[in-house]
Amino acid sequence: MALEAYRKKRDFSATPEPKGGKLRKGGHAFVIQKHAATRLHYDFRLELDGVLKSWAVTKGPSLVPGEKRLAVHVEDHPLEYGDFEGTIPKGEYGGGTVILWDRGTWTPTDDPQKAYAKGHMEFTLHGEKLAGRWHLVRMRGKPREKRENWLLIKGEDDFARPEGAPDILEERPESVKTGRQIADVAGEEPGWSSKTGRIRKPASRARKPAKPQPDAAPDPAAAADPPDPAALKGARKAKMPDFVEPMLATLVSAAPQGERWLHEIKFDGYRLQARIEAGRVKLLTRSGLDWTSRFGKQVPAALRDLPVGSAILDGEMVVETDTGASDFSALQADLSAGRADRFVFYGFDLMYLDGQDLRAAPLAGRKALLAQLLPQGGGILRLSSHFDESGALVLRHACRLSLEGIVSKLRDAPYRAGRGKSWVKSKCSARQEFVVAGYVPSSVSRRAIGSLVLGVYEDGGLQPVGRVGTGFSAAVAEDLFGRLERLRIPESPFARRLTAEEARQARFVRPELVAEVEFRAWTADGHLRHAAFRGLREDKPAREIMREAASPAAKPAPAQRRRVRLTHPDRLYWPEQGVTKEGLADYYAEVWRHIAPWITGRPLALLRAPGGITGDTFFQKHAWKGLPSAITLVHDPKDPAGEPLISISDLDGLMALVQSAALEIHPWGASCADWERPDLIVMDLDPGEGVAWPAVIAAAEETRRRLEDQGLAAFVKTSGGKGLHVVAPLKPQADWPAVKGFAKAMADAMAGDNPGRYVSTIGKARRQGKILIDYLRNQRGATAVAAYSTRARPGAAVSAPLRWDELDTGIGPAWFTVENMPTRLATLSADPWDGFRAAAAPLEQPRAKRRKAG
Repeated sequence: MALEAYRKKRDFSATPEPKGGKLRKGGHAFVIQKHAATRLHYDFRLELDGVLKSWAVTKGPSLVPGEKRLAVHVEDHPLEYGDFEGTIPKGEYGGGTVILWDRGTWTPTDDPQKAYAKGHMEFTLHGEKLAGRWHLVRMRGKPREKRENWLLIKGEDDFARPEGAPDILEERPESVKTGRQIADVAGEEPGWSSKTGRIRKPASRARKPAKPQPDAAPDPAAAADPPDPAALKGARKAKMPDFVEPMLATLVSAAPQGERWLHEIKFDGYRLQARIEAGRVKLLTRSGLDWTSRFGKQVPAALRDLPVGSAILDGEMVVETDTGASDFSALQADLSAGRADRFVFYGFDLMYLDGQDLRAAPLAGRKALLAQLLPQGGGILRLSSHFDESGALVLRHACRLSLEGIVSKLRDAPYRAGRGKSWVKSKCSARQEFVVAGYVPSSVSRRAIGSLVLGVYEDGGLQPVGRVGTGFSAAVAEDLFGRLERLRIPESPFARRLTAEEARQARFVRPELVAEVEFRAWTADGHLRHAAFRGLREDKPAREIMREAASPAAKPAPAQRRRVRLTHPDRLYWPEQGVTKEGLADYYAEVWRHIAPWITGRPLALLRAPGGITGDTFFQKHAWKGLPSAITLVHDPKDPAGEPLISISDLDGLMALVQSAALEIHPWGASCADWERPDLIVMDLDPGEGVAWPAVIAAAEETRRRLEDQGLAAFVKTSGGKGLHVVAPLKPQADWPAVKGFAKAMADAMAGDNPGRYVSTIGKARRQGKILIDYLRNQRGATAVAAYSTRARPGAAVSAPLRWDELDTGIGPAWFTVENMPTRLATLSADPWDGFRAAAAPLEQPRAKRRKAG
């Protein structure tokens, strides 16, 4: 029965909740009940198949488009529950106060049963508080995870609100039924209902305590029984220590194998020890500094609310960017700006809990206790989950997602201070801390640095390792200039005499600051190659900084040498990310062998931005005054007397484009060897406002099926903007009109089969909530952004080729960037578009077959 789980969890002689009658069909009601149980949450319910399909939304719905709120799927509730408001007695399942926060009707966009089964429901709410378009998207479950997590997401429409606008949850806290708030109802005695008044139990029946059901899903909002640390083998009763010196991971060249190891994602933030004692919270760095006040009020408040008396948690404070990955540079920027709304604390170990010292207990047991305290989903406090699969497999997936790496831990190991072999870290790219020994002034700003002079301690002295000249935002470059000017010294702090090149333009400083730097490799003379600044490490003393011995987990292929001289190499092209002209040149040198097939020997259109993305931008396809000699001029056969077009043939040509501030490269779909016959088709899937990313993925998969129905292979890449490009290789036999006609017929067929989801016309008025199938990339003279090209937009994203099995809701359209794409490519065993040209097929006339969207 649909309500069996619901009834099995409840003793209806003790709780005022309705038992529910026979199922009814045909209605489209929705309700949201504000539920102050062990933790406050909002129960979101949609009428479907005669019951209320229900989700516990831990933080409540948000009106900010795209903001994801965790929604834990719970058991179906009876329709009568939609009118319930009152108190559930303490000790009963879900015990606490319930008010009817919102109610109304909902209209599904597609078949609701199919959408529910598929795991992506799109609908419109017509409530007293909530309205407009919404999405419920099921998340991919983890092994042995019992609960089913979804995400509740507001669509972009007139009912949405921007970030920083008033929160509807705070603005309208009252019941839509009685006008009362939680506190008003909570004051009533248990057993009271606003619908029926006092619930009197039958005199002949004594109250029975609620019995836990071993096969029933747990209440997602109510905490389980408090963890008992004394029951953990190895725990011992002890006074809470003042400070626990952290356990550190040793760098290794490859992830360990075997069942003894568990593997966690390596976070890119600040390692912190969270201390909770008698309602007071402290956040301590790895050296014991109290940084509680630096991270605002929300994280300490959330830690204070944990159901513990005293505890010491080991974890990492991070800021996650729009891509979903932790970003140390973003964390630094938020700290500098005094911003505290994006901090997230991931806990990965528990050393002390309620009078019990747990350091001698095995790691697996400590993590099991921690899992009872911290949620695994979204929120400001999160559990750092682990993987039991092969270390090499986990590392490979982490690197494909361009994460920093993984930390592998012996599951039976105790917590021992200092660096040992029970915890090891394997990285996707070379990254470590360096001592700042000097700087070179900026060539474009009088009060900013252009690069940092770096070193490490070896044999008791500071040894030079080169410079880092990219990765600084404009604000960071100015801040570092001010800091370093105060540390100026007249002589070099290095233990040996510098070469003329090492000392060129350098101003030396006292070696007190520590910088975290990502780099591609070491040169033969021990210097950094292609380095990028990631932030200052104020939690690590300079004297402890040494060269890390292990090599990266995956060694990148040698980058091509560039010979074109860059003027003003420290000019910022992407100010927020700190990507300079030199940083862009380094990126293209790294990915040259991958990007070369898509941009050489073709007419090109460029988006140029001499002042970076914050300045003026303009498209250019013809030659300009002062054109670098490495750029080739080509003449259109149909316009031989016209202005020549732009093309390149080698890496020097690409470096000349960088020198010319070309931040986007858009090639034709045909080569200069055969101007009139395209060798590929690009179907550009451009989502309008309010279209969720899963819908764009579904559109790409449908486009793939339609191309394959026509005998063509299909490859996919992110646009680096909002959408996806599905690309089909062609044997260059059909002319431009034929290719354009084919693409238009496919776009029109998709829009005709599903007009509620797709359009094939450009007009913005028709694109609200729909995906434009842009076929106009496939006409003579039109262009599309090249694979691996950067985009002149905030974030420094690139257009990234993917394998089809990588296309997932976890990888958004701007996930891959100048900063992380080289790491991804270095860790792949094969190019994602391997076999593209071999899959080329001749274009045939479209077959008279239309596919209904699923």
